[in-house]
Amino acid sequence: MFTIGDFARHGRVSVRMLRHYDATGLLRPAHVDPATGYRYYTAAQLARLNRVIALKDLGFSLQQVRDIIDERVGVEELRGMLRLRRAELAATMAEAAARLTRVEARLRSIESEGHMPTNDVILKPVPAVRVAELTATAAGYEPEDIGPVIGPLYDELFRRLDAAGIAPTGPGVACYEDAPEGGGRILVHAAVQVSAPLREDGDFVVRDLPPVEQAATIVHRGSMDTVLPTAQALAHWIDANGHRSTGYPREVSLECPENRDDWVTELQAPVARA
Repeated sequence: MFTIGDFARHGRVSVRMLRHYDATGLLRPAHVDPATGYRYYTAAQLARLNRVIALKDLGFSLQQVRDIIDERVGVEELRGMLRLRRAELAATMAEAAARLTRVEARLRSIESEGHMPTNDVILKPVPAVRVAELTATAAGYEPEDIGPVIGPLYDELFRRLDAAGIAPTGPGVACYEDAPEGGGRILVHAAVQVSAPLREDGDFVVRDLPPVEQAATIVHRGSMDTVLPTAQALAHWIDANGHRSTGYPREVSLECPENRDDWVTELQAPVARA
């Protein structure tokens, strides 16, 4: 048997999600220790987990997933549900294409494990920079959580800067940090370099991002939907070269043409010797 943590890793889901599936009766643990309350799962339960995740990714509610898996839905009713879902998916092809891009990026990371090129990583200090920014909260670090938040944030930031007569003086700088309320949520900071007085209220904030004494940096070329292999190459370099992270990373947009595949972004990770 596996602990809930081990089972979550094997199933590529979160422990929180497994607890939710247990609470809703969708996937009960094979055994619960009466003394400790620890949950234990078997490898055979991965099959049910896979079906749950697949049906959920198709957009079915958890109650619909439970009915389908437990065979409480007739064939004709199921066929009708699938036809409706097919029509809904056809209307969201853009999101499906973006998801496919993220999957391909994850696959490239898997395929390059053990031989990721890290010779492009550069250690350098990062000076302080003044930025105007807007901040919002995203559900997590997953691209599907961040993308719908940071894009509109930048659109709104540039609109407000234009209304205030302030022109950007440098590239955009995106930062992420854990939200105070916890729960896996993160604060998304959409910022751009400006030359303007500091301000903490109004339509946007102007603040100074502090300098970084030493950052491990790498340049990513392409859409941020495909950044995963580059980000993980940077992580491998940090670990392999005896460093540790000392703060939240930044993403500096060096070039942002209309074609997102031509974007150039520098990833900056504050580090120190381990």
